[in-house]
Amino acid sequence: MTVTSLLAEAATGLKSLLIGLGITGRAQTKPVVTVLYPMGEVDNLDTYRGHVELVGKDDDPATARCIACGACVRACPSSCLTVACPVGAGGPGPVGREAEEFVGELIPRAEAMAPAPQKGCKTPGAFVLDYSLCSLCGQCARACPVDSLRFSRHVYYVGASRADFRLDLLARLRAQAAADTPKEPA
Repeated sequence: MTVTSLLAEAATGLKSLLIGLGITGRAQTKPVVTVLYPMGEVDNLDTYRGHVELVGKDDDPATARCIACGACVRACPSSCLTVACPVGAGGPGPVGREAEEFVGELIPRAEAMAPAPQKGCKTPGAFVLDYSLCSLCGQCARACPVDSLRFSRHVYYVGASRADFRLDLLARLRAQAAADTPKEPA
């Protein structure tokens, strides 16, 4: 290696270094996109898609539009939705694995539930989402014939265990309707 070839190689390396520093400098002067939570909060949530939630009827926001047809459950590739209908009083109700899913801490044991659709059932008795399994694909919302599902804007959803992400969507809808209802003066 000659001195001229070493100088040419050093000049090429220096040129490459300056080009890289120029790119880095331009990136450093652009506005910051990432928000460091909790020091800052995101202000544009228009495109955020959280977990699915039920949509209330126009005349009664505490009642879901859902007709308990089960289309959302069949469309879900993650099997994270459970829609159950109350079965007649004194009926046998679900058995086996279905009984474990439908009867538990979210659904009172006194009610006998069966998977939707059930003949004569037009409103769900239980609507449960296991958010820990949900892939947020939106197939359930697209499959719903009455548009009773939408994505929530609930950004800061945290839990300490997997059980915290098993959501009773009917209870959540009722709580949202109660919170949105103006209180009458006493």
